[in-house]
Amino acid sequence: MFIYKAAVVGGGAMGAEIAQVISYSGLPVILKEVNDALAQKALEKIRHIYQGRVDKGKMTPADLESKMSLVQVTTRYEDLKEVDLVIEAVPEKLDLKKQVFKDLDAALPEQAILATNTSALSISALAASTKRPEKVVGVHFFYPAHVMKLVEVIPGLTTSEETITDAVTFCESLRKFPVRVNECAGFLVNRLLMPYLNEAAFCVEEGSATFQKVDKAMVEFGFPMGPFVLVDTIGLDVCHDVVGVLLEEYGNRMRPAKIWGEVHSKGRYGVKSGAGFYNYSGDGEDKTLEEIMKKLEPGRPSKKAPFSASRLLLTMINEAALCIQEHVSSPSDIDLAVLAGIGFPQAKGGILQYADQVGIDAVLSELEKLNEIYGDRFFPAPLIKRMVKAGFLGEKTGRGFKEHL
Repeated sequence: MFIYKAAVVGGGAMGAEIAQVISYSGLPVILKEVNDALAQKALEKIRHIYQGRVDKGKMTPADLESKMSLVQVTTRYEDLKEVDLVIEAVPEKLDLKKQVFKDLDAALPEQAILATNTSALSISALAASTKRPEKVVGVHFFYPAHVMKLVEVIPGLTTSEETITDAVTFCESLRKFPVRVNECAGFLVNRLLMPYLNEAAFCVEEGSATFQKVDKAMVEFGFPMGPFVLVDTIGLDVCHDVVGVLLEEYGNRMRPAKIWGEVHSKGRYGVKSGAGFYNYSGDGEDKTLEEIMKKLEPGRPSKKAPFSASRLLLTMINEAALCIQEHVSSPSDIDLAVLAGIGFPQAKGGILQYADQVGIDAVLSELEKLNEIYGDRFFPAPLIKRMVKAGFLGEKTGRGFKEHL
């Protein structure tokens, strides 16, 4: 199905940026908000993105106005009656999203695709709230959507192949890299990212490293920013919601470090609130994190491993192996996802390419050592054990997660 006109429901940070991306591709887009003030705020956000391009000499003021003419805002579902695809981008509350999907189902033509930008919630559950479950699909953009190239395309249990193909083609028309991900809690990128972020928090909580030391080590490894700066950029409130979904689905290996809840309870959500793991308000000395660390000190483990960048990376490798076992995604798509969606260093080729360079036997040995100390979160994926027994050790044997000629 050809997409002639699209819509976005929810004009927050993600929704407005998705609408901008759609208009930039040359496609008309309608952005729906709950009231005129929020609709105008979203429109201003889109104009601001385009103005940034003008300021950098990447487009002319006339180009800006041409692109803005493709964007329409509304507060009524009835105005979406002629769109071919709609992307829901409201807050991550399942009941709220279900209601939005019911309203969209009633308002849109029967052939229209209903997509969701959820980062972790069940596509199948949302589909069940409509009369067109075969037309419901996850289309998960990454923040900031106008910059990040990756989009996860997630079919639910009832999504048709035609809908998946149409969603992939649509994302490609936006100049994005769509990666098909079979439905699971957290999908692909968040399943890989959250254990990495969580291990960073555990390293600080147990006293093995400071926030600054962890961030510095991961930047030196090649990431564009450290894990705590990344959480502050994404928003601790968003990460908190995703961690809750992962914990409910996967159990103890996704148990969050206590410091997450302590910082969240202080309303420190990151850059958006003026403070998170770091202070962005410029209000002088900030003792809050120091007080939180003192509070957590009595609970530190008696036995611990020294801090190293590999501790964070091993959690990501292990989760990637579990994703392969569960047929969530392919090794090549996993590496594309971490490169385009997380900022894994390009020179290292992706998390599985990196694991093959290190050696799968070395990966297993380190996981087993850390599992003895920390338990479930480092329990080696069965696939990794099988690979070692089969001699699939990575680059040194010509085959690991990938083949090496």
